[in-house]
Amino acid sequence: MAEDHVGYMDGIGVCVSIEVYRDAWGVPHLRAADPDELAFAQGRVTARDRAWQLEVERHRAQGTTAAFLGAAELGWDTFARRSRLADTARRCFERLERDDAPTAAWVRAYVDGVNDGLAEGAGRAPEFERTGLTPGRWEPWTPLAVWLTTHILFAGFPTKLWREEVARRLGEEWTELFATDGPGTSGSNGWLIAGERTASGAALVAGDPHRFIEAPGVYQQIRLACPSYDVVGIAVPGIPGLAHFGHTGPVAWAITNAMADYQDLYRERLRRLPDGGVEAYGPEGPRPATTHTETIEVAGGEPVVVEVIETDRGPVIIGVDDEPVSEPGTGPGSESAGWEAVSLRYPPRVTGELGFGVLPALLRARTVADVDAALDGWIEPVNVVLAADTQGGLLHRVAGHVPVRNRANSLRVVPAWDPAHAWEAAPAPLPRAEVDGHAVMANARGLAGPLGIEFAPPHRAARIGTLLDASADWTPETVAAVHRDTDNPSAARLLAAVARVGDAGVGTVLSPAACAVRDRLLAWDRRMDADSTDAGLYAAVRGAVVRRLAAHEAFAALREPAPYPEVFRPWLALGPRVAYALETLLVAGPVPAGDVDRIVREALDEVGTGEPPAAWGVTHRLAPWQALPDADDAQWPGLGGDHDCVLSTSSVPGWTDRSARASAARYVWDLADRERSGWIVPFGASGVPGDPHHRDQLPLWLRGELAPVTTDWQYLTKEQG
Repeated sequence: MAEDHVGYMDGIGVCVSIEVYRDAWGVPHLRAADPDELAFAQGRVTARDRAWQLEVERHRAQGTTAAFLGAAELGWDTFARRSRLADTARRCFERLERDDAPTAAWVRAYVDGVNDGLAEGAGRAPEFERTGLTPGRWEPWTPLAVWLTTHILFAGFPTKLWREEVARRLGEEWTELFATDGPGTSGSNGWLIAGERTASGAALVAGDPHRFIEAPGVYQQIRLACPSYDVVGIAVPGIPGLAHFGHTGPVAWAITNAMADYQDLYRERLRRLPDGGVEAYGPEGPRPATTHTETIEVAGGEPVVVEVIETDRGPVIIGVDDEPVSEPGTGPGSESAGWEAVSLRYPPRVTGELGFGVLPALLRARTVADVDAALDGWIEPVNVVLAADTQGGLLHRVAGHVPVRNRANSLRVVPAWDPAHAWEAAPAPLPRAEVDGHAVMANARGLAGPLGIEFAPPHRAARIGTLLDASADWTPETVAAVHRDTDNPSAARLLAAVARVGDAGVGTVLSPAACAVRDRLLAWDRRMDADSTDAGLYAAVRGAVVRRLAAHEAFAALREPAPYPEVFRPWLALGPRVAYALETLLVAGPVPAGDVDRIVREALDEVGTGEPPAAWGVTHRLAPWQALPDADDAQWPGLGGDHDCVLSTSSVPGWTDRSARASAARYVWDLADRERSGWIVPFGASGVPGDPHHRDQLPLWLRGELAPVTTDWQYLTKEQG
């Protein structure tokens, strides 16, 4: 039967009609009679297209992935339980029901659609049979839990653990030495061009979110149409609406990570009571902590029981299992069996708000004023927003909840018992700026500077600004070319060091092999093109420099693994930290300048006397995360770009050229003609292996091209059930 006869009960027993169309790329275009029916349709089509992905995310939010993926997932499941992700989602949904019943009903309709489509979707997805997983049931709060899970590590609070270790092991003066956008952080490019600088006279909004690439992809192209609105955009599977990137026709918006700091870690002093309970020492002295145990089932292994403790600051995520010891200092004047642990404080857990009321408001937006007003209710994550409308309105602001507190909270783990580290009642004011010709957001220190500590280097933002300054006649097609730019400004400092060590009187004479490498690098155009052997040569020298710097005796104290759970390792390994702070470490830090020159000379010699490096794309290949890894690793293609290029494809120099982070989507929103807009994701609209649209967008994505946005219903194909 035709898909337009899918039944959805509207609350009074009436069966309504929902239409599902597809474009040439399999992207779903949904039409329904009202927003709730449309939410149901979005949930149902997502379940049919992405059942395996949805169920993995639901289990990640609940901390139950080890039950079907095995013991390797215990670290995440333990963190999810102890950080109270699912319970926080329940709290936030309960508050949403109290304060905004229409949005709560809209979320419920989406969940109803997911549950209606899961069985069919699971029947198409071979991963269920491979793991023995049976599709479960989504609860009304599950989308909120998925959102929390997706973003709980987004702000990079584990960086505070790293700074703690740097201060303790290397010295307080080096606490911010490695400050940079690192391998555990998600970022994005985004830019807005005002109509005065476009060929059409209407604004253009473009960009690409940089995230860990997952297969299926973390973003979903979709269209949502009902009498109240007609919106195209890029959704997060499992979340209703279009939180990050959307075009309603009259107005379009996009976001990047603001790099704000809004999660705190507290050093807790805990004491076990005779009745088995736990007491935490806070500013007002000992206070009861809540505690209970949960059991994590493990496929192929024994169940694991974890204790969950929460203090007045927040859930305890580190040190729960530490053995109590008899020592003074649990509190002034006390002596008891106690231990130290670390708790996490994050806004949704404190306020019971996640900002989901913004989602339907964005779909209804017609002007930048509407987008602006809607985003006043946003909570997490904290984003920089760009928006433009057909009336000439422009918007550049920060949205989200950033607590006001002592600056030390943003740097380190702070003592729970010191009242100086409490949060103030009202959040920080959010910056905004006027748009003069164009605006760029690329995670650099800028508009959101007062709200964070670590930002991306300025290279991507500066390069995009330079490219945009080159024309006052931009079109969607020429804007799309900005995505493909592979110039690598961050190479300049290493190239300067390479030039310096070959100068007369600086160190020892270079070997002929090292001179040959030096000469090639100094003639290189700095472009990280996939087919460039000079880019491959640069990457080889950079990797050799990074390895030698990390092995320098100045960093010996940091080489021992930090005593924290494995889930935080991406933020705590010395090698990646050195790799991403290379620009700084070449000119500052504890490694003497003479040793830096020696290291560069040795790296040139190592590369010059070894096998000639291959073209960059031979080693710089895509490495997506999959819940069930594919045995055919050779299928993943080579990539151009690099961490600080506009075409941002991140590896870990010195350790691997493989790229786990890249553009999870790209888009250009045209305010003159929505059908001249374009979008792309790394793989395809379908998460089902073997489906024609499983990976059909990959070739375009690799070339930096966009698929067209088609909105004329007569050029779409109605799906047959």
